[in-house]
Amino acid sequence: MSRSLIDKMLNSLKALAIFTGTIIGVGIFGLPYIASKASFFVVFLFFLLITVIVTIVHLLFAKVCLGTKNIHRLPGYVNEYFGKPWGKITVLITGLGITGASLAYLIVGGEFLKFLFSPYFGGSAVVYGLLFFCLGAYFIFRGIRSISIFELLLLLVLFVILLIFFARALPFITIENLQTSVLDWRFLAMPYGVILFSLWGLSVVPALKEIICRDFLSGKIDIKTNKKRVNKVIIYGILIAALAYLFFIFIILGVCGGDTSKDAMSGFSQTLGNSVISLGFIFGLIACFTSFITLGLVFKKTLWYDFGLPKNLSWFIVCFLPLFFYLLGFKEFIEIVGFTGALSIGLEGVIVILLYKAFLKKKFSRKMNPLLYILPVFFILGIALEIFYFLVK
Repeated sequence: MSRSLIDKMLNSLKALAIFTGTIIGVGIFGLPYIASKASFFVVFLFFLLITVIVTIVHLLFAKVCLGTKNIHRLPGYVNEYFGKPWGKITVLITGLGITGASLAYLIVGGEFLKFLFSPYFGGSAVVYGLLFFCLGAYFIFRGIRSISIFELLLLLVLFVILLIFFARALPFITIENLQTSVLDWRFLAMPYGVILFSLWGLSVVPALKEIICRDFLSGKIDIKTNKKRVNKVIIYGILIAALAYLFFIFIILGVCGGDTSKDAMSGFSQTLGNSVISLGFIFGLIACFTSFITLGLVFKKTLWYDFGLPKNLSWFIVCFLPLFFYLLGFKEFIEIVGFTGALSIGLEGVIVILLYKAFLKKKFSRKMNPLLYILPVFFILGIALEIFYFLVK
């Protein structure tokens, strides 16, 4: 096997680790509770539909990234194809989504730190949330060249922990617990925003171009080869995340049933004990922390590179905006994740479709496939469903 082939494989593996590791984050811990309310069957159907749609949107955005010489983030590409006013609107939408996600990471990361260390040192969840914030803000300020090794290790740890959970939980899993929730129209829309949030990794797609397509950028390799490699990373990454989520839901819901807690792990520990559950909290802490840093760096670079804000001001906005909401008392992470997923990510999805349409027209003088217009309708309906859920809640 040649050295160049090994390098390409390693680059693809790094990209897959970063992409999948960023996707698998705090959303995983809210999914079992959602399934306990809306039913496992409804959540499964949502996963089938949303996984397909999310994959299509990511592949379309990848085409824009690979077909454009300059490297941007989503607001930067919108700025290039639609002009600065639309770019500024997009950065607000992206900022809303990343702020909501970072807030959720602060909430859950603080809770996990409290579970692990409060028996020895005491302290409230807010204190540990601030500790989580300080460490994350430091790494975002300093910047890190790559967290691919950490993300790869995280994926390995995830699968090991899931297998341990399954082995220990198997005697307690019952079909009755999986069927604990009957269809309740009040919760029919509940899974949409959380699942969409949990599978979304659009902000990392431009990084795939930087990692995988270094040879492409220097003109050394066939463009089609790079496109195939990027597409494989996106498809495999989203599929791995979806399967891991469903397996996690099956384990937690199968054991806890109607007693599933909002963070999944607290209720699970009552059956399996704290010694095993500590592994889950460690995994969750690592997942939240790496995703907090990755998203923070993406948004920081968006403000800094694409919109010319000073580096330190970009860092301050990225880090302290979610902290502001955290200190105001926003602590219901499932509601935050659902709202962020439906509204901000839904709007991002609409923007990507319109961006792809403009890209085809400008680069190839082609029209977009009319079937793709279904996707914006889907995202708009999703926003309406999330609003409906909050009203009937």
